[in-house]
Amino acid sequence: MNTPTPAQEPEKPPSSVRPERPWRVAVLANVKEDDSALPDGVAADALADYDHIETVQAIQAAIESDGHSTVFVPADHNLPYTLKEIQPDICFNIAEGLGGDAREAQTPALLEMLRIPYTHSRVMANAIALDKTLTKRLWRDRRLPVAPFQEFIVGDESLRPELRFPLFVKPAREGTGMGVDLKAIVHNETELRERVQYIVQVYRQPALVETFLSGREFTCGLVGRWDAVRYSRHPEWYTEKHGYHVFPVLELDSSRSVTPGVYSQASKSKAVGEDGAPGYFCPADISPELTRKIQSLIVKAHMAIKAIDVSRTDIRLNHEGEPVLIEINPLPGLTAGYSDLCLEAAAEGISYEDLILEILYLGASRWGLLQGREMPERMKRTRK
Repeated sequence: MNTPTPAQEPEKPPSSVRPERPWRVAVLANVKEDDSALPDGVAADALADYDHIETVQAIQAAIESDGHSTVFVPADHNLPYTLKEIQPDICFNIAEGLGGDAREAQTPALLEMLRIPYTHSRVMANAIALDKTLTKRLWRDRRLPVAPFQEFIVGDESLRPELRFPLFVKPAREGTGMGVDLKAIVHNETELRERVQYIVQVYRQPALVETFLSGREFTCGLVGRWDAVRYSRHPEWYTEKHGYHVFPVLELDSSRSVTPGVYSQASKSKAVGEDGAPGYFCPADISPELTRKIQSLIVKAHMAIKAIDVSRTDIRLNHEGEPVLIEINPLPGLTAGYSDLCLEAAAEGISYEDLILEILYLGASRWGLLQGREMPERMKRTRK
């Protein structure tokens, strides 16, 4: 029997990655409370981005399942003082911020200043992603497909000639479908001006106007980065040269939702399967070619804004059936059985606990809290 040469020897399975001791993890979030007392003039969906306490508790349980301890810390004005008191090893950050044009960057900026390790993207990516107009400009400069768009600051700006009705109008710096309902689609100049003025006055920010994409709508998330395999609890997830694990594409069918044809905040607020909720189909019933196009685009979109470790990107088909980027969320929702990223992970058999711990471990590795394994030879070869 011949002895295999070194080149023929099977690659040894990578060793497990474990911290030297359990971590004290602070879960940072803004939690929904009674919004019945919102001040006059504030949009009714002003707290739509905030999480329910049950989501925070589920994240804590997932982290504790791996032997770590957790504490929930509200990301309010007392956050700097609470962090100094608690002194966590790392923060699992899903905080949405307390207002302003870059609110999702507030907590990462504070953590950077205090030199406290944290998960998810860093300051700049969170600031850019919340500004949908800036994001589209960056994607366009990278020659990624975006619909023609224009930002209205005052509301009386002349409409650019490349924009043709119907158009879609939404707040330029919000998420979770805020400011999006059936009136977001405008068909003439009068409707456009009324909707733009509504956005500017109620949301106190510019309105983003873009060509309405009438095709099928999809969303797709990813985890990882170029060296993720060194720190992942599941290195088998990472087989591509770019180091990302891209989840299955999820189709959002709003045709029977409370806002037919529009993936609105009202439709998003409904539980999966509830009357008036969109249809969620994962993996989407699309061709392998379209799947590859979408998954390739979401990696490029993620990299273009310098997001890190995790994100989810929304895409819609144009009239020619080609995928067009809509927006990206580097703080994707993490409500089990409800949030898009969680549905995508579940569709390929990835448990909620594994998803949360993957984000935690990737974040921890950026701050030297983990000793990484050797990069597998297959990954070294693909990066040459």
